[in-house]
Amino acid sequence: MSAIQSAEADTLERVRDLPPSAKLVAKVLEYEDTLTQSEIADETLLPARTVRYALTRLEDEGVVDSRFSFTDARKRLYSLDV
Repeated sequence: MSAIQSAEADTLERVRDLPPSAKLVAKVLEYEDTLTQSEIADETLLPARTVRYALTRLEDEGVVDSRFSFTDARKRLYSLDV
């Protein structure tokens, strides 16, 4: 098993017991790479509050990285930490 496959398996294991909304957000970030919270809400069709909760749960599990946007410091960019 390669290092990338091992990291992906570890990520899947950490996400397994999270709520469905967190799993959906993780899957969207897997395909879209880096998104803002509002972009995630648009992609998933989830309410902003649910997206915030999902991102918090994913961050607590160490599955998601966040950083400030260089173009707009009021926004954070989220990406899957693989």
